[in-house]
Amino acid sequence: MKLRHVHLYLIYGFHFVLVLCTASVSAGELHLAVAANFTQPLKQHLKQQFEKDSRHRLIISFGGTGQLYSQIKYGAPFDLLLAADMKRPEKLVSEGLAVAGSLFTYAEGQLILWSPDPDIVDANGKILSTGQFKHLAIAHPKMAPYGAAAKQVLEKLGLWKTLQRQRQIVRGNNVSQAYQFTATGNAQLGFIALSQYQATPKRGSHWQVPKDWYSPILQGAVLLKRGQNNPAAKAFIAFLQSDSARKTIEELGYVVPLRREASRRNETRESLI
Repeated sequence: MKLRHVHLYLIYGFHFVLVLCTASVSAGELHLAVAANFTQPLKQHLKQQFEKDSRHRLIISFGGTGQLYSQIKYGAPFDLLLAADMKRPEKLVSEGLAVAGSLFTYAEGQLILWSPDPDIVDANGKILSTGQFKHLAIAHPKMAPYGAAAKQVLEKLGLWKTLQRQRQIVRGNNVSQAYQFTATGNAQLGFIALSQYQATPKRGSHWQVPKDWYSPILQGAVLLKRGQNNPAAKAFIAFLQSDSARKTIEELGYVVPLRREASRRNETRESLI
């Protein structure tokens, strides 16, 4: 009897160890490069949801899309890029640093003019034309898509050169820095992402810029060559395209392209690479 019990303990013990080993093998790490505007959606919402469901662990680096692109070119160990545009992911594919056919649009950003002061920004953004502010914060147009969009809006209003000449524009490397400049009072108002405004506890005043005033801020995700054999990377791509993730992204201030439209746009872009 004792021998039988010992035998059973050994069997169950071996089974328990086997389960633990299987679990440890199935869980993996994903090194993710993420555009600054997507910081809050990922950190506060999507990360926890993905890690809970998949048991994989996300290791995230946030920054301007241009900065992240440069880091990837110089060998930064990322598996997946969530950019704030389509241009840099497309370049990575054409340069052989990302997997062809993996690029898709995960969100479309929306631009707003914001001030923590509830009395500064009117519903039509007329404060810009009055010039009655000391500094306006934007992301750098050459480094960040939200900065490029802000420049387009100011050019449409005929204010870009004037504000440049009067040194009223302050630039951040990315839209998170533009938000920080504005939130801390270093700039009285700033062009930021709608998602940032929705996450801030101090709403202040804002103007949501008409979408036809700037080029669409289509945000592309692409699998990098380093991550092409990483199960965690493939799991996250599937998660990001799931109905639950898309619903969360939309609730946090983004436009989520229809699946068919996103696919059509990406096929058209990839044919031009």
